[in-house]
Amino acid sequence: MSTKDRILEEALTLFAENGYDGTGVEQIAEKVGIKAPSLYKHFKGKEDIMTALIDSAEEHYEEFFGSEQHIGEIPESREDFVRATMGRIAFTMHDPMIRKIRKFLVQEQFRNERIAEITTRHQLVGIQKMYEKIIEGMMKNGLFIHDDPALLSIELVSPVVLWVSKADRQPQYEQEIMESIEKHIRHFCDVYMKE
Repeated sequence: MSTKDRILEEALTLFAENGYDGTGVEQIAEKVGIKAPSLYKHFKGKEDIMTALIDSAEEHYEEFFGSEQHIGEIPESREDFVRATMGRIAFTMHDPMIRKIRKFLVQEQFRNERIAEITTRHQLVGIQKMYEKIIEGMMKNGLFIHDDPALLSIELVSPVVLWVSKADRQPQYEQEIMESIEKHIRHFCDVYMKE
């Protein structure tokens, strides 16, 4: 791993634990095993590190979770839909980078306008729009009843976002939460899917 990548990894851990204001460049450099002036060979400062972290996390999230622009294959059955949705949830709950960035974003969303926008996009609006397109595609393929895909996606996504937040706060309930999420998704399919 390059020094630049190690700086980002250690900075993310410190930002998630201590917040942006509670983390100094010296702490990041110490965790990496370099002197603070050496850090400036890779980044202009702490804000530059934060920007690089957010950009990197967004690329990672887009690649493995998806987005409104990158929805992946439209599921062809109820089980495909449940499996794909549960896979995305497992990714978001278990990927170390995404867990740390989510914790960081939640803490900092009230201090930074860009972070507030990113938090809203990743915790609701972006996921809702992605599932709106998925549900709309499944409606066109005759799998979902015809209804408002935007409202259906909100109905699907909102409880899941709350459960993921609970799992972040109380990881000891993760198994129970995952079971509740799958039960919710299956109930959603029972209500709105044709098959």
